[in-house]
Amino acid sequence: MEKYESKQQQIRRSADQIYTALSSFSNFTPMLADKVEEWSADEDTCSFKLKGMTTRLRIVDREPGKTIKIQGDDGSPVDFSFWLQLKEVAPYDTRMRIVVHAELNMMMKMLIGKKLQGAVDQMAEAIAAAMN
Repeated sequence: MEKYESKQQQIRRSADQIYTALSSFSNFTPMLADKVEEWSADEDTCSFKLKGMTTRLRIVDREPGKTIKIQGDDGSPVDFSFWLQLKEVAPYDTRMRIVVHAELNMMMKMLIGKKLQGAVDQMAEAIAAAMN
């Protein structure tokens, strides 16, 4: 299992505010519905089509104010999960990191490893920018 960690991002909100916004997929509908095809979401699951491939995600664990663990559902071409980690270091100063775990064979690692690392960093930056 390969591990990709984003750069730590600073968000000028409390960890509880960030957690509340990110712990339900339905909160992402206004941001994503027009950016991906066939977006569908409820509190625990979402599905969408990107570049012709349907992806389904499921929140598998939540620790309020600290962690949200998300897993790709069955049928995904790659077995993966990712965690959004929050650490409040001062009032209205929270650090966020995204950690992705993906089951990649050597060929896939060579083909998409750097792209996946870049995507993880971009996702963390985008979340931080949206929350600040």
